[in-house]
Parts: sequence; structure tokens; C-alpha cells
Amino acid sequence: MKRIIALVLALVLVLSFAACAKTDTKGDAKAEYKVAMITDYGDITDQSFNQTTYEAAKGWCEANGVDFTYYKPTGDSTEARVEMLDKAVADGYNVIVCPGYAFAGMLVEGAPNYPDVKFVALDVALGDLLGEAVGADYDYNPDNWKLADYVDLSNVYCAVYQEELCGYMAGYAAVKLGYEKLGFLGGMAVPAVIRYGFGFVQGADAAAVELDKKIDINYAYGNQFFGDADITAKMDTWYKAGTECVFACGGGIFDSAAEAAAKVDAKVIGVDVDQAAIIDGKYGEGMTVTSAMKGLAPTVTTLLDGIKAGKWADYAGKIETLGLVSEDPEANYVQIPIATTQFEDGKFTADDYKALVADMFAGKITVSNAIDAMPKTTNATVDDQGNIK
Repeated sequence: MKRIIALVLALVLVLSFAACAKTDTKGDAKAEYKVAMITDYGDITDQSFNQTTYEAAKGWCEANGVDFTYYKPTGDSTEARVEMLDKAVADGYNVIVCPGYAFAGMLVEGAPNYPDVKFVALDVALGDLLGEAVGADYDYNPDNWKLADYVDLSNVYCAVYQEELCGYMAGYAAVKLGYEKLGFLGGMAVPAVIRYGFGFVQGADAAAVELDKKIDINYAYGNQFFGDADITAKMDTWYKAGTECVFACGGGIFDSAAEAAAKVDAKVIGVDVDQAAIIDGKYGEGMTVTSAMKGLAPTVTTLLDGIKAGKWADYAGKIETLGLVSEDPEANYVQIPIATTQFEDGKFTADDYKALVADMFAGKITVSNAIDAMPKTTNATVDDQGNIK
């Protein structure tokens, strides 16, 4: 009898330890979730989407004791990105961060397979998702379609940005600082890049009207997100013909604009993040007038904070457009950098920029986000040259 009682007590103790171990694991934030980022077709040193997202996610995870890694697809395709998603989930990662519109196909194809995984997608718009979900019948008008009729993305949060606003700020600042012959070099003519460009045109024109001067804008897309000899040659023709400053909008395509600018001591405007350090460091001190930035890093940290706090339900299944949330420029998801913008007394100062943002936030200045046609201008002459390649 004593032996039976001893065995029962031993079994109870074993079960108790097992229960405690299970409870401890469940209560441990490290064990609850692991964060992985998947790169698009670039890598984590691209000085743009991938690098900014990687650094934000890695930094947050290190500060919060959460396991983090990243995966780089073997090619630029939905299939390659889904392959990395499958590997990440197999490795135990259950929060997946995806930077860029190229992830629409992966989300449509892969996210429904993992309903317990949380997906944080940056710059993936409704139209991107519908294009993948609907297929050949999609008419590129999101208002005509209901995404839920085609795919369940209830475990996905998408953030998109009002690029037209920071594009406007950059164009306005450039003209106020005295540049009258501008250029816009976009990557591919996808909606986000077009919004940047059209906002830039609107801001430059508004500043020209205020200054009562005429300005010229060369406008083109490289049809790729990296620079090469052909695009550099095109930039050479712009700068040699008098262009003073080019807004290089599209990942590594700034290389072509900056390489050409360096030959004639001209200027460049960066994009997505503050690119002054990389552009100036590589091509010449003082080359970068400003950068039109979107808040990729704040989005990542906000979402990871929310997941940690158990507030995923506040984000899941949503596509949110992020822009101005304050008259304080540095509190917004779209801005130009106060620290590195080449402000100049008597032309355009940090205080002037703050006043501009306050007027935009108050609705005194409105910027169109339409992308179907080049904005109408009053004092700016735009030479739309289409795709370079």
C-alpha cells in the first residue's frame, strides 16, 4: 500500500513539474512568438525598404528579448517568397514582417495557410492584393472589388503611406531653397512611386507660385529599382542641360542620379529614409538636399509593441493609410528630415517647414493623391518623358 501511495505521489509530482514547465513556457514572451523578416528582391543593405525594416525589427527584438532572423528569397518571384515563408514557419517564426508591394502575391497565396501566424506588411496596398487575388479579371479599380470574396487575410496587417505628402514637402523645399530646374527619376511606375512623383510636382509648383517664378521639371521612370549605365547616361543629359536637383525615387536608382550629379556638382533628393549619409558618403559631401521619408521603422515598432501587448486584434485584417498624425513634423509617418535637410535662412528654414506641416495637418494645404494623370500646374512646366528603359 505504501508503495502504491509513493508511486501516486511521484506521478503527481511529475505531472506538477510538467504543468509548471508548460505554464512557464506559455508565459515567456520569447516562447510566445518569434519574429522573422523576409526581404523582397533586394537585401538588408539596400539603404531603403529592406535595410530600414530589418534594422527596426532587429533592434526592437534585441531590446525586448525576442528571437529574430531574416530570410532572403533565391529570386524575385512569389514562389521564391512563399518558399521563404514556409521555411520561416517551419523554423518556428510566427510573426512575419514583409517590406514592399512585391509581397502581395506571397500574402494572398501563403497567409491563409498559416492562420496562427501574424503578418505585418509594409506598403502593400489593397490594389496590390486584389491584383493577385482576382487575377486577370482585375480592372485596377479597388472600389469595384471586395477582397474578402477572394481570400482570407484576417491574419494580415497592411500599412500604406501618403507618399504624395512627403513628396510635396520635398518639392516645396527644393524650390523654396532656390532650385528652378528640377528632375524626378522614379523607379518603376507603381502607385507608391507615382504618388511620390505627383506630390513632388504639386509641392514644387506651389512654392513657385508663392515665389512668383517659373520652374522646369524633367520627369521619367527608370523602369527598375536600381541604377545602371543607361539611366546614368540619361541623368547626364538632364544635368548637362541645366537640371540642378533630381528627386531619385526608387531604392538603389539614386546611384545613377548621384553619379551624374557628382560630375557637375549638382544635387539629389533621397527617398523612403534619410539617405543623406549614404549618398553624401558615396558621391560627395552636401549632395543631398533632403529626403522624402515614410515611417517604416515606426510602423514596425508600433505593430510589434501591439503584438507584445496582446493587441493584435486591433490591427489584424486591416489596411491602414498612414500620414500626418500631428503638426509636429517628427511625429508623422511622412516627413523630410529636420537634421539633414539643407535649410537656409532667408529661403526655407526648419521653422518654415514646421509651419508648412502645421498647415497641411490643419487642412489649409491639400495634396491630391490621384495617380491617373500628371497634376495640373500653374508655374511649373513638366516634361514627362515616360520610361527610360
